[in-house]
Amino acid sequence: MTILAVDFGSTFTKGALVADDGTVLGTASSLTTGTQGRGDILDGYRTVRAELGVPDDAVVRACSSAGGGLRLAVVGYERTVTAQAGHRVGLSAGAKVVHVAAGELTRADVAGVRASRPDIILLVGGTDGGNSNVLLHNAARLGAGAIGGHGARAVPIVVAGNVEAREAAAAVLERAGRPTLLADNVLPQIGVIAPESARAAIRDAFLRHVIGGKGLSRDPDFAAMVEAATPDVVLRCVEVLASETGGDVLVVDIGGATTDVYSCLTPEGEDAGLRKEVVAPLWHARTVEGDLGMRWNAEHVLDAATSEHLLDGVADVDALRAYAARVHERPGSLPADDLDRRLDLELARLAALVAVRRHARAAQPTESARPLANVAVLVGSGGVLRHADAAGRDHVLGAVLTDHAGGWKVPRSAQATVDTAYLLFAAGLLADDPDGGRLARAVAAQIVH
Repeated sequence: MTILAVDFGSTFTKGALVADDGTVLGTASSLTTGTQGRGDILDGYRTVRAELGVPDDAVVRACSSAGGGLRLAVVGYERTVTAQAGHRVGLSAGAKVVHVAAGELTRADVAGVRASRPDIILLVGGTDGGNSNVLLHNAARLGAGAIGGHGARAVPIVVAGNVEAREAAAAVLERAGRPTLLADNVLPQIGVIAPESARAAIRDAFLRHVIGGKGLSRDPDFAAMVEAATPDVVLRCVEVLASETGGDVLVVDIGGATTDVYSCLTPEGEDAGLRKEVVAPLWHARTVEGDLGMRWNAEHVLDAATSEHLLDGVADVDALRAYAARVHERPGSLPADDLDRRLDLELARLAALVAVRRHARAAQPTESARPLANVAVLVGSGGVLRHADAAGRDHVLGAVLTDHAGGWKVPRSAQATVDTAYLLFAAGLLADDPDGGRLARAVAAQIVH
């Protein structure tokens, strides 16, 4: 059985053809079509199929971040407790968290949620057996707010709060005609965060209510083939990589609009016991830096690097600023010569450093930093790294591994590698197969070996 793994990205549609023993037979990519209101997203997909010579009987597995990906609004009880837990769970589910609201919603608060144009709302609040009033109040407000409209246009709501009030909150929403999915509490007790059930419900809502409504294709085959949001399956691949390598894994994905950082860690010592924090960290986690991108946010990379005092070591800051301004204005541009390539790699180095620092450091003064000292494998991803030579890749990833001034504990002994064939999504798509993840492990092994 041959499998075609497909990632419908915001810029490129990527494909990987995988044999039944996990061997990657080939990869291809094409510009993503249908995202600007013209054409159909399956046009680019068909180009990928033709380039790879995909057999007619191949099984297709797909993920998508096209059309803006999965936009999530989080509504919680307290901003630093359940809302923070919901935010972390949303990121781990592959969502772009576009709004966070906390406390009893007012009409103005509901208007703020609506203005963020979410695809899904994650409603959380209260530990199990704790406060239920805020959860029920917010369910009523969201029901009356009719965010997204009615019928098929209604924005689905995942309820993942106090289990003792969950059914009542769902009943309020359903009476208001809101599509509602139930999940276990993301914060069942103080110091414990439980993402799995909410992640599954968000994924279900994405598939049932969101992906077919993006206007990317008139062909129902598109919605039928997509299984998850792309960042969700990449996190699953990071988990497979950690299992395959037997150690902690850190992935830095430097994109045109954002830089995503994923980590899969095994806590040790004090970290493995009772957490000091009100909201415990996720050991399998993703952070998204929406201001750090190689094209659309190139100038913001330099702003962030300035705040981190990283420009002091840059040889020609003025040239880098001019380059960042140019690619920001023309996000489809590629490096034209050796100077452009050097500046592109310097921009990537700064984006990676800032993104990893933010991922590693404590989000709140009362929290602990993410323990990355035991990371055994650092994987770089993104076009800038895939197209770089060995020296260029080391310039970016080596900077991360030697960032001793960054306010976080750098890995003591980590192997750095680049996902040159872009297989992270493919391994993630295969991770939950009934073969026990055999194919996923085989594909993941080709990333790190």
